[in-house]
Amino acid sequence: MEWSSSISSSGSPEASCEWELKGLRRDLRTALKVAVSWCHTLGGCGILGVGVWLSVTQGNFATLSSSLPSLSAANLLIAVGTIIMVIGCLGCVGAVKESRPLLLTFFILLLLIFFLEILSIMLFFIYQDEIDHYAQRDLKKGLQLFGTEGNVGLTNAWMIVQTDFRCCGVTNHTDWFEVYNASRVPDSCCLEYSDNCGLDNPGTWWTAPCYERVKDWLNENLVALWIFALCTALTQILGLVFSMTMFCQAVKVETFYA
Repeated sequence: MEWSSSISSSGSPEASCEWELKGLRRDLRTALKVAVSWCHTLGGCGILGVGVWLSVTQGNFATLSSSLPSLSAANLLIAVGTIIMVIGCLGCVGAVKESRPLLLTFFILLLLIFFLEILSIMLFFIYQDEIDHYAQRDLKKGLQLFGTEGNVGLTNAWMIVQTDFRCCGVTNHTDWFEVYNASRVPDSCCLEYSDNCGLDNPGTWWTAPCYERVKDWLNENLVALWIFALCTALTQILGLVFSMTMFCQAVKVETFYA
């Protein structure tokens, strides 16, 4: 009698409902983990798409740097977007299939990126003065290539920056005097653009330094940058937690059925 009653109780509607709730909670957890992985994938696709768009529509707008000619906004976004998209796909497939190798790979790669981001931010604040000095020196070297053959991208970049930010030179307009060996600047430095307006007419040139103007623009948008950074960090932390949780669950299941 006791044995039969235990069977009937185990097959009761309450027990069945409890199993259904457990299954529902498990499915919801899996769906949430997949959603977090999809956030990485979609984020990577978005960054990649912006990079491709910049490359197609503004192919001549390359870089201001002479030391890193391939470091353009488009190339940087394409590289970062591709890496994030691939890692996100690993997380999605690993979460759906509950694959231990894929989940562990996703966790390790995401953890590595997270630590590299933190390290980069720390080094930036520690060596900010040195970075400023190096950046200004490198940009001034880039001025020497302005208008030369094979440097259309760098030339267009400087023209766009000086026009949009209403500035001239790296630290001031006299930076261009060393380039031309004369008291003249590119026409993009002029308050009102016209052919040869940069010849011997300082009163019609922008006087603000481009380096400081760009830094001011970044400071004005600092809140948006920090919000983006915090959202990115939160998504990465959730991805780390969920991937390790699923990995541990998969280990327990395999150990139980071993």
